[in-house]
Amino acid sequence: MAIIVLLLLLCISFTAHIFYLIAYVRSHNEHYLRRFLDTTVVNVVTAGLCIVLAIFRPAKIDEIDGSVLVWLMSGALMTAIMLLQASIFARVRRRAKLPEYYHYNYFGKKVLKPSVLGAYELLFFFLSLPFFLIAGAYFIARAIKLFL
Repeated sequence: MAIIVLLLLLCISFTAHIFYLIAYVRSHNEHYLRRFLDTTVVNVVTAGLCIVLAIFRPAKIDEIDGSVLVWLMSGALMTAIMLLQASIFARVRRRAKLPEYYHYNYFGKKVLKPSVLGAYELLFFFLSLPFFLIAGAYFIARAIKLFL
């Protein structure tokens, strides 16, 4: 069980590591660089613990149930993608309330400008949708199978 928790922690930390790397490259913010370095340390320590466990207790590696590990990782992936899509939606909704992103037409109705939605947001939203559906369907199907 400990090796599964360590592998899941390594997977989540590696995902956060990539996120902070991309965020730092895009913004050159010192906060993202510090988080990137923190996740580097967490990745090295977690991978080291996995290696030590594999060397001194190889029977623990044989006990890993791959289907449970994949099920948990699909749940983590589904949650991460859902949070990404929710953050995109919240960002666009927040921008839609700002006066520089809308105008009123002849009939007095609010009309949003195309700049309310960035190209990268649109791209990330639609490219992440199939992964969300596949990971979510697998996670839900395995959860139903587990509980029935």
